[in-house]
Amino acid sequence: MTDHSLTETLNPSYTVDQAIANIQQTEDTSARYYAAWWLGRFRVTEPVAIQALVTALEDTSDRSPDGGYPLRRNAAKALGKLGDLSVVPALLQALTCEDYYVREAVIYALGELKATQAIETLSNFLAGGIEAAQKVPDKPHLVQPYEAILETLGSLRAVQTMDLIKPFLDHASAKVQYAAARALYQLTQEPQYGDRLITALQGKELQLRRSAMMDLGATGYLPGAEAIATTFAENSLKLIALKNLWENYRSNQQETDELSPASLEIMTLMDQLL
Repeated sequence: MTDHSLTETLNPSYTVDQAIANIQQTEDTSARYYAAWWLGRFRVTEPVAIQALVTALEDTSDRSPDGGYPLRRNAAKALGKLGDLSVVPALLQALTCEDYYVREAVIYALGELKATQAIETLSNFLAGGIEAAQKVPDKPHLVQPYEAILETLGSLRAVQTMDLIKPFLDHASAKVQYAAARALYQLTQEPQYGDRLITALQGKELQLRRSAMMDLGATGYLPGAEAIATTFAENSLKLIALKNLWENYRSNQQETDELSPASLEIMTLMDQLL
């Protein structure tokens, strides 16, 4: 199924059949890359589309100059949006790909799918502790996508992984620390982890403040609302973080349709940023 109004707005001539045909051919890698994005963007859940994306997870024809697999990355991102748990085994297999960014996309996709069967595999990535979580020489990233792993374990409510996550609060990377704090708050609801993210909003680097703000939003930690609204960052990002915080707070509190005073407080802060 697709959102036809959005389809018409972006590209009125592009169809599901065309996207599937494009992703299945090998001559035009850019067309295949776009088709994978499109199938995910418009939530195309036809079995033939899902199978085409699963097949694309093993593609070898689309290679970037650094040896990565762009089509595989987009296929993984798309599969995460489609809500079909039958693709989980294929995604888990894709975690063996040598492309760091494919593994990262796969892990986030597993989180979107709420694939609790991935918890054991993701836990294994943390088994070596922070000593193993080192930067790859001459690369801008660590040996594994630890931020994605930690965030996903938190979103999957993998309470059995808390002891594996806690050491990452002391990782050399601030963003990894934030991801660990985010996950631990989600798993424990202990204020110390939310407060850690609030403190990070006072940091000097804008990129780190942005990262901490988004992680705080994901926790639903209500005392973080005022801190998000007043941090030095773009209002557009603060609005996104506050919206996420509000949605996650309501989910944690199992609020009904009637807005609580806390929810109204968050909405007031959002209004002030508009």
